[in-house]
Amino acid sequence: MGADSVQFDAIVVGSGITGGWAAKELTEAGLKVLMIERGRKIEHQTDYETETKAPWDMPFRGVGDTELYKRDYPVQMLNRHFNEFTQNHFVNDRENPYSTEAGTDFTWFRSYQLGGRSLTWGRQSYRWSDYDFGANARDGHGTDWPIRYADLAPWYDKVEEFIGVSGAAEGLPQLPDGRFQPPMAMNVVEKHIREVVSARWPERRWTIGRTANLTQGKDDQGRSPCQYRSICARGCSYGAYFSTQSSTLPAAVKTGRLTVVTDAVVEAVEVDQQTGRATGVRYVETKTKQRGRATARLVFLNAGAFNSVHVLLNSATERMPHGLANSSGVLGTHIMDHANTLSSIALMPGFEEHTTFGNRPTGIIVPRYRNMDQLDGQGHTRGFSFQGGAFQSTWTRAKREAGIGADYKNRMREPGMWRVVLVAFADCVPRASNRLTLDHSRTDANGLPLLKVQFAFGKEEHAALAQAKAESAEMLTAAGGNVIMGFDTPGPGGTAIHEMGGARMGSDPKSSVLNKWSQAHDVPNLFVTDGAQMSSSACQNPSLTYMALTARACDAAVKMLKEGAI
Repeated sequence: MGADSVQFDAIVVGSGITGGWAAKELTEAGLKVLMIERGRKIEHQTDYETETKAPWDMPFRGVGDTELYKRDYPVQMLNRHFNEFTQNHFVNDRENPYSTEAGTDFTWFRSYQLGGRSLTWGRQSYRWSDYDFGANARDGHGTDWPIRYADLAPWYDKVEEFIGVSGAAEGLPQLPDGRFQPPMAMNVVEKHIREVVSARWPERRWTIGRTANLTQGKDDQGRSPCQYRSICARGCSYGAYFSTQSSTLPAAVKTGRLTVVTDAVVEAVEVDQQTGRATGVRYVETKTKQRGRATARLVFLNAGAFNSVHVLLNSATERMPHGLANSSGVLGTHIMDHANTLSSIALMPGFEEHTTFGNRPTGIIVPRYRNMDQLDGQGHTRGFSFQGGAFQSTWTRAKREAGIGADYKNRMREPGMWRVVLVAFADCVPRASNRLTLDHSRTDANGLPLLKVQFAFGKEEHAALAQAKAESAEMLTAAGGNVIMGFDTPGPGGTAIHEMGGARMGSDPKSSVLNKWSQAHDVPNLFVTDGAQMSSSACQNPSLTYMALTARACDAAVKMLKEGAI
């Protein structure tokens, strides 16, 4: 690896959404940084192998090899972004196993490569509000956040302005407005439903999804506006959506202070037993299986929520036999993932003369409107929101609709019936029983114990989704839709791809792993700024909050370092 003899100012473990931000902020502050990524190197533009290919250019016409998927991708193939075009941006499950407790059904979607899941994420970018940061204190679940919205607001500004978020200002206290580029347009059916719902239920707001897809180019970053292809998970040479490769990594490289190493998995953070401070990391080169060390004054864990917890659990010492930074005993506990399900699908007659052009890479959202200033949830104390949109079926409906002959084929050339889909995302209550541990009975290809997941949704999540099903159908019916199906039970844990928690933030070292700066209570020069730090889940996508917390933590860490506090 060539880093053993080099003293870095900081080591960033992971290169995804938060790892890229940590590298950018720390190098721009003057620090010499090593970024370690367990997966392969992917260069922006040149390594997006399937980006411009058509289905007929692919061996399996874009659908993929079913037998291969069953053997090597049984979990990843369940991801809606996974197909033959994108499979190289997801892990091979056979080569990267994990363990689950008896009774746990958890789908852990992963992308081990430079850029991590920033290449495959859904790009939905929402601020949290004090309804979210104050939730634990309000209903007694979990531990209170040591921060509130005002602490994070300027960092939301910074992140949004840099990555580029398109969206519409709505003036909602539960979903604060941000520094937006012009919004993408709702289609005629979505506009109709917005008008109907707003008139009947003023508290329920239909709006376009706030997405990290540019509607205006960023010349300073060499990024162009979105081309409305909606094939983002293949990689985007235009740089039209935010990824590490298109945005934060070039900024960090530009400083001349970043070293990037791929194909090296960090197995543990090393600590000086006398001072209790982190000295660096121990790693395994995944191709050669050789082991080595890298040293630094700061360590930032950004490997993804579960992987960062895995590193901490595997970094146990004599002083901390149950995991590094775990004097509280809560490391690995209180993991969360949004409870989500397909709440309603409705047919929308009366719009047959309308159609759309292009493939808009975002849908609509209905922000949370329950359990805000007063508790009005039916059996739950948190919130739920909806994501989805209206769309027309295309020629692919020929796989389902019977017919034969020229008239049938000509009909398939025309847009089909309008449909509306609403998917609910419900807040997941933090529970000590939902946790991560090490499975010492099994090891991976690098000789590391497997991570074991124990997870189940509870009555609160089920109650929220039951209410969401009823109210989604209520809205679509009022707008003239014919609801044909809907569900009220959550998919397996991990389905929302918003796994978080395990090294939660809090004011009390006795009940939390990190303080308000994402800094370990027990190890002052160790920071965990990915999803592991989350103390609650809210009901909106968390990635923007991860990035804002990372930028804030980097600023604090640099100041502490310069002041000699760490």
